Amino acid sequence: MKRVVAALAALPIVLLALWCGTALGFRFPGPTVVRHGVGGLFVLGVLVTLLTVRPLARKIATLAVPFVLFAAFYATVRPSNDRDWSPEVAHPPTGEVRGDTLTLKNVRDFRYRSESDFTERWETRTYDLSAIEGADLFLSYWGSPLIAHTIVAWDFASSPPLAISIETRKEKGEQYSAIRGFFREYELYYVAADERDLIGLRTNHRNEDVYLYRVRMSPAAARDLLLDYVKTMNDLAEHPRWYNAAIDNCTTGIRVHVQHIGSVNPWDWRILVNGYGDQLLYERGNIATDLPFDVLKRRSNVVAPAQAAGDAPDFSARIREGLPPRPEP
Repeated sequence: MKRVVAALAALPIVLLALWCGTALGFRFPGPTVVRHGVGGLFVLGVLVTLLTVRPLARKIATLAVPFVLFAAFYATVRPSNDRDWSPEVAHPPTGEVRGDTLTLKNVRDFRYRSESDFTERWETRTYDLSAIEGADLFLSYWGSPLIAHTIVAWDFASSPPLAISIETRKEKGEQYSAIRGFFREYELYYVAADERDLIGLRTNHRNEDVYLYRVRMSPAAARDLLLDYVKTMNDLAEHPRWYNAAIDNCTTGIRVHVQHIGSVNPWDWRILVNGYGDQLLYERGNIATDLPFDVLKRRSNVVAPAQAAGDAPDFSARIREGLPPRPEP
């Protein structure tokens, strides 16, 4: 029985050691063999200490040493805005509000011939905050139905929608890795873009499965949500921070912004397994519920209209044709 209790007590330490060892394997300076070697030695040292050092007080003191050293090293792994960025994340968006006018710099409106072949275009656009009609949510699936990328878009009566996507900021030649996303590999980046860019890239060139849901939200709440996004974008332009695949990603970021404007947003496992996020919104009445969920989801798929629209100026209007209307606040 004592051995069982000891094993259960040691399990969190072993898991933490594995996490630290993996982080060292990714982030310790030097060639790959050195990084992996340091990470492996860290885990081995913790396991040897757990199995051999006695009594308990000495074991705890000995275990503290590698974890303190790791914490000291990891604190030096700092995010930066000064890297050789991929062109699609080269310029962080910033906003300025004067009365009801929002001026956004570095709104992305690329023209894509393929995912990797495009014409860059960064614009400064103005939006009338008094003309906000509501907010929409895109879910984009690129592989497993368990995980989706979430994008919020704001509808304006006087201008095309503005879409904002919370993403990783990758350097030139760098590829996204879900595992590395846990270990300070990528800075956090907000893409403010025209929907022809942000959504068309996914439907027309990446062949992702994209759904659009009209969210039950008042224009006033949608305005507050957008302004909270702008506040974060301005802060990131001055104070970069790390993306984290578990706690600071495309969906948890939306949840934080929604909480900032005072909306009740209880925790649910589908916030992490966000491929079922639309099901969660349906159950909470945040999207239309007058249709069975499977019918609503089928009607909310925008791949066909997006591919038909291509680069048309009315791209946003065309992908919304036939969608269930936005529920009343």
